[in-house]
Amino acid sequence: MDEGSDSRFTTIFKKLFGTNGQQLEEHILEAKAEGEIESDEVSMLLNVLEFDKKHVTEIMVPRTDMACADASSTVKDIADIIISQGAHSRIPIFQDTKDHIIGVVHAKDLLTPLLEGENDKPIIELLRLAFFVPEEMCLDDVLSSFKREKLHMAIVQDEYGGTSGMVTMEDVLEEIVGEIADEYDQERPEEIEEFPDGSFVVSGRVPLDEVSEKCLLNLESPDVDSIGGYLAAMSGRIPNQGEFFTLQGRRITILQADERQVWSLKIAPLDEI
Repeated sequence: MDEGSDSRFTTIFKKLFGTNGQQLEEHILEAKAEGEIESDEVSMLLNVLEFDKKHVTEIMVPRTDMACADASSTVKDIADIIISQGAHSRIPIFQDTKDHIIGVVHAKDLLTPLLEGENDKPIIELLRLAFFVPEEMCLDDVLSSFKREKLHMAIVQDEYGGTSGMVTMEDVLEEIVGEIADEYDQERPEEIEEFPDGSFVVSGRVPLDEVSEKCLLNLESPDVDSIGGYLAAMSGRIPNQGEFFTLQGRRITILQADERQVWSLKIAPLDEI
């Protein structure tokens, strides 16, 4: 696809199947109710409808959580960051502060100096150009830019040119297809796991109706479908790990969450706490 093709696809998609996004969403949900399309397909279609409305700030890794390194770092320093912090394969390099990103180092560029024993080689000698996008950029434009520039990571800048965060191609694609897991990701519950004490460990993406049925709760919302989304909507933000809520005689504790969503939670009767 050429630049802007993602935006055009969304526009054509809406024109073909509905005069606006709301009507098209209703058609998709009707098709799901009639068994014509699967739940995973529904999620992807609904995500496509919202793709051109979301801004990069909604999915980026915020500045405070970025794995970066100072320009004075060595090859060994960067290798240690990648291994110890579980960081991305591309590490932003800054001069003095994170507001001054001067380039990016790719993990594969470390192989030759490491194999040749050049652990103390200055990392600045391996720098690649950094790619920058503004905070107000929509996700379809970010994706088009990644494809056009043949890049997989961008630094998100605020209106003053400072660093707001970073975003990767994987982050963008996950907004359509859902989480893209690999063998290094922490294991998360697939659905709902029940324990002898009457508690449940639940994936944040399990639909509300399934959680209600399995855990004997009455959870409904016109705005969200998943239990993770329900808790985020209820609190007005993404809940933090360890935070808990009391609902209908149950304590719901967040087991794992990041800046974007709730990954897993525990539901337990209050008398078992």
